[in-house]
Amino acid sequence: MNIALILAAGSGTRMGNADKPKQFLPIYGKPLMIHTIEAFEINDDVDKIVIVTNEQYIDQVKVWCKQYDLSKVRGVVAGGNSRQISVYNGLKAVEELVSSPDDIIVIHDAARPLISQKIINDNIAVCKKFGAVDTVIKASDTIIRSKDNEIISDIPNRNELYQGQTPQTFKFKIIKDAHEKALKEDIPNVTDDAKLVLSFGIDVHLVEGSAQNFKITTFDDLMMLKALLKIGKTEVVL
Repeated sequence: MNIALILAAGSGTRMGNADKPKQFLPIYGKPLMIHTIEAFEINDDVDKIVIVTNEQYIDQVKVWCKQYDLSKVRGVVAGGNSRQISVYNGLKAVEELVSSPDDIIVIHDAARPLISQKIINDNIAVCKKFGAVDTVIKASDTIIRSKDNEIISDIPNRNELYQGQTPQTFKFKIIKDAHEKALKEDIPNVTDDAKLVLSFGIDVHLVEGSAQNFKITTFDDLMMLKALLKIGKTEVVL
């Protein structure tokens, strides 16, 4: 079984003057997060969907799921005050749906609505083989490291650098065990699930992402999303 875990519990503070978190902003007649969920709803390899969202929006999200006929959604649960807690809350809901410890959990940011079907399919296929994968794109610019924010400390080899995206996809037992260990060992505020799994000695394999699979973080990102949707230059079926 393949289950998508959609993270829609962020505060969206970098969006500026928006009166609500970015994932709830209307984009051409529907909330941004619904564009994202629809990509998983139409995917033949995705069996079920669980949404993690802000507690005060749970009822509204359930209404949207009915309104937009998101029949694969099996749960809408409250997030926490960190991404790590939100993912763990989602995994607890997923646990009621899995039929095997090897079931595939596709964890994706609701604020990445231009996720392609190919990226979803590749995540599932590679995860079935290896157990843990991360979606990445090659770093196109030179990366500068500065320890004091004033002078250059290092310029890493760009050929070895990638930019991380989501989905991050894992067999259920792997990701659930990693989160349980983090709680037991008091490892707080891990902002990346691949990093968490890697920290416990599990190899994480790479899946090629896309420049269009960017995260809506700022107002400029929102304008770019609207432009791409308007001109239709995206692999996503809407």
